[in-house]
Amino acid sequence: MQRSSFPWIWVVLAAILIFIPGNAGRLLLDLLGGLTLVVLLLPLLAAGAGFLAWQLIRRRLNTCPACGTTSFGSEVCPACGTWLGEKSPNTGWSADLEGADPSQMTINVEAVDVEQASADNSSTRPSS
Repeated sequence: MQRSSFPWIWVVLAAILIFIPGNAGRLLLDLLGGLTLVVLLLPLLAAGAGFLAWQLIRRRLNTCPACGTTSFGSEVCPACGTWLGEKSPNTGWSADLEGADPSQMTINVEAVDVEQASADNSSTRPSS
């Protein structure tokens, strides 16, 4: 005689608990409903917590106005050494430009001949 591998007794017992209106059936349904809500809402809660954490981290990130390097909570740029804090100890250009109207500013560019500049640099290099 071959024994069945499927546990019919547990399936019948669970069906009786679910379909017979009693305290045990209600408890089982409440437990299954709670577990279903946790399984469905846990990814949403994790995504919300991740979004809030990203917003908190993003507020502490500083971008260097000189080189564009992003650093986390430091007052001096780790790449170029530019002051990133609120009040600059040396009145650098980043402190002077704060609150200025960009439409009223002019950028002066000086054109340099590349071949002439490379020849000048090679003649001024110290020989080793």
